This record gives sequence, C-alpha cells and structure tokens, in this order.
Amino acid sequence: MLFDSIAHAMGSAGGAGAEGGNPITAFLPLILMFAIFYFLLIRPQQKKAKQHKEMLAGIRKGDKVLTAGGIEGAVLEVDGDTLTVEIAQDVTVKVNRNYVAGLTNPPRKSDKEEK
Repeated sequence: MLFDSIAHAMGSAGGAGAEGGNPITAFLPLILMFAIFYFLLIRPQQKKAKQHKEMLAGIRKGDKVLTAGGIEGAVLEVDGDTLTVEIAQDVTVKVNRNYVAGLTNPPRKSDKEEK
C-alpha cells in the first residue's frame, strides 16, 4: 500500500512539470551544439575548399605544382582540365587539374600589385 502511493505520487508530479515547459528550451542544447559545430568544423572546411578551388582555377603555365600522388613539377601547358607537367628534364606527364594538391612556388604578383 505504501509503495502504491509513492509510485502514484512520483508519476503525477513528473507529468505535470513536463507539460508546462517551454518547447524552445528543450531544443536549445541542440541548437547550441549545431552552432558550435558550424563555426568550428563546417565553416573552416568550406573556406578551405573555396581557397583550393580558386587555386586550381588560377593555375597557369610556369607554375610549380605538387600532385596528390606526391609528384612535383612545372606546368608546361594548360588544356582545360588537363595539365602537362614536366617532372624531370624531357619527362612530362598529363595530370587532371583536380589532382593538384597545391602550388610549390609562391604566388606571383599581378600586374596591378607591381605598379
């Protein structure tokens, strides 16, 4: 009998408190977690991807590149998405632009910066 009254009291007290709360406060921790993930993980990754895409679009003849496979060489010719890269004297390979990991030479100054 004593246990029945305690269980009944616990059940009715918990139900009344949960119904009166604000629904936004229930989702506030999830919203905060998403904001933290966005600013610490998603946004920096998107920024880095944008910079890499701009770097790939700006590859020109004479640039020194590093491929995703670790081959380093100088760009001899740019034909759309295909780059002809000289990796040794008289040794050239054709590389897809998407497989360039980065530039190994510093970026050139544009004509506007030199003046």
